[in-house]
Amino acid sequence: MTFHELIAIRRSVRLYADQPVARDDLLAILEAGRLAPSACNNQPLRFVVVADGAERESLAPAYPRDWFRSAPVILVVCGDHRQSWHRADGKDHVDIDAAIAADHMTLAAAERGLGTCWICAFDVDKVKQVLGLADGIEPIVLLPVGHPVEPLTAAAHQSRRKPFDTLVQWGIKGHA
Repeated sequence: MTFHELIAIRRSVRLYADQPVARDDLLAILEAGRLAPSACNNQPLRFVVVADGAERESLAPAYPRDWFRSAPVILVVCGDHRQSWHRADGKDHVDIDAAIAADHMTLAAAERGLGTCWICAFDVDKVKQVLGLADGIEPIVLLPVGHPVEPLTAAAHQSRRKPFDTLVQWGIKGHA
């Protein structure tokens, strides 16, 4: 599969089959996150794997959706604000580093026929409490992983993506 074929099949999955995720697949997904670039190569990330049923259930109140409970694995992408790079104006890049890693992980999952869904609208304090995260460590993305009930295909993107010309600007406006 080419890279463009891979990005065409990746989509948000909210319906998972009752089937475990192989450890080798999880390791490959986590390795993709580990290899992701970060600002100044500070690598301020932590990945928490929540695969045990009781542990997954303890995370459920942070994002109370039935489909979330059905995912066999939840990866929690966390950022360490104490290790992240800060731009001269103070902008903390930990969110960007976490987003790049999460994107690498979603693509690695899709390559293996697994589905994921970015979740950012969750109760951060509940997740921090459940995971027992240290001060300075922030959960940034919840990433459920599992076998999608419907196979990953490029068809989902055909009607859901804005046209190319509405997203791309060639050059600087007003310059000849």
